[in-house]
Amino acid sequence: PVNKIDMYYAVYGDNSKTPLLLIHGGLGHAYLWAAQVSSLSDDFRVIVADTKGHGRSTHDGQPFIYELLADDYLALLDHPQIDKVHLVGWSDGANISYQIALKSPERLASHFAFAGNVTLDAIHPTVQDNEVFGAYVGMMATDYQNMSSYGIPFESLLADLSILWSTEKPGGFQALQGVDVRTFVVHAAQDEAIKFEHALEIRLAIQPSGLIVIGGASHFAPLQVPDRFTELIRLTLAGRTGKG
Repeated sequence: PVNKIDMYYAVYGDNSKTPLLLIHGGLGHAYLWAAQVSSLSDDFRVIVADTKGHGRSTHDGQPFIYELLADDYLALLDHPQIDKVHLVGWSDGANISYQIALKSPERLASHFAFAGNVTLDAIHPTVQDNEVFGAYVGMMATDYQNMSSYGIPFESLLADLSILWSTEKPGGFQALQGVDVRTFVVHAAQDEAIKFEHALEIRLAIQPSGLIVIGGASHFAPLQVPDRFTELIRLTLAGRTGKG
């Protein structure tokens, strides 16, 4: 039980090092991190979860707001009494991770934010008609039907998230200047949704931070180039940066 919802989570690996928390993107679920968990859990304790209303987690009826979703994840960490994590966020997960970095920087040992955005002008106008995104939505619809058991149709989740995605985020770049956590802003060279210029502006807004560009992949790089994506996580944990 977390903040009036039942939040699905799973922990893999058993290591004394600071654990990793991986937060998936919109419409998704924890299993999208399967390749990363399989590798990283050899050396770390890895935590994955389904965001409120996604996958196996229930929904309390409140609107989707990144600040509230961040509160859910912080409360989730309190459940197994985890004080600090390395945080990896993907898309909506990165937007949630930015809020966690602002709210509770003391809970983060490092921050890896892939394909997030803090203003609406970051989004490519053609993304709604993109075939890759359409295929992702279709795949998530099938997964949702197989995972969710609390009776809210996938179309309702999609409609609620569409409102979230089209609502300007409070604070924008100015808010990010308050992030005081070592952050790696990660961008895919062929991202169908987020403009490169936006990732660069996020990197300039957050100090200290670095910018990593993954070539040959898009908004779905954790699925498209899983080994390379996982290696980038490992490199950031080791304090090294570079191009993927």
